[in-house]
Amino acid sequence: MPQSTQPTFVLVHGAFANSFSFAPLQAELGLLGHRSVAVDLPGHGFGATYTRAYQAPQDPEGLASAPGAIKGVTLADNAAHLTGILERAKENGPVILVSHSRGGATATVAANARPDLIDRIVYVSSWCPVDLDVNDYYAEPEMATVDPGAFGPGVAADPARLGLLRVNFRTNDASFLTATKAAFLADGTDEQFLTFLNTFQPDENLDAGTSADRARADTWGSIPKTYIRLEHDTSMPLALQDRLIREGNALNPDNPYDVRTVPSSHLKWLVDPAPAARMLAELSTL
Repeated sequence: MPQSTQPTFVLVHGAFANSFSFAPLQAELGLLGHRSVAVDLPGHGFGATYTRAYQAPQDPEGLASAPGAIKGVTLADNAAHLTGILERAKENGPVILVSHSRGGATATVAANARPDLIDRIVYVSSWCPVDLDVNDYYAEPEMATVDPGAFGPGVAADPARLGLLRVNFRTNDASFLTATKAAFLADGTDEQFLTFLNTFQPDENLDAGTSADRARADTWGSIPKTYIRLEHDTSMPLALQDRLIREGNALNPDNPYDVRTVPSSHLKWLVDPAPAARMLAELSTL
């Protein structure tokens, strides 16, 4: 069977998210005539752990101690899983790899290893580390407006003890809910925020990568790339997004980012996906 000239959009979620987050975006892409596949990274989607202690009435002690399937999952595991999907997608024609948030780190590692599988890589307010490791950017001026302790009331367990990061997204703690909405969906309604919150899973892995996982000029740098800035994102501020763009352009000045902007918070573009879907559809013709 001959390959199609139509690309497949491969969508990679961020922290605590899963393929379910992309359902509205996939619907919009489909209605525009485009095919897509949303990835569940290891330990996500139906591979996630939801303990009985997470159900109502909640058991805080049980939630703090119950093991999670995502323990021990590494960034390399995520990239290997994504690469397998890219290989299958590439059999059918061009591939546009789209990542959001922490999913950008996985996309970058996969692109470093197998640029031949990707016809365009798209970062939607997502991590593409060049000069620093992901965790180190949090100490930089561009992240000064982000309060890393704002979500403390939601942390349900000691990460060092469980070997994973567990957040109680079903808590009724007002300070946690207020801080989380402000960080991720300030431009959405309370109803939209609570709905999205209930698509999150409680566990995330701890491996955000090292210097070996930063973008490489010889491989990642050869791929046409787009950065979609989320203008009202306060969890990954616009200043940081712009810094990542500058660093990527400095690494590969002959292949700079195609830069676009959506007036959205970190999550609103997924709640109201039509503008982003149209933007992605435009990229399929480049």
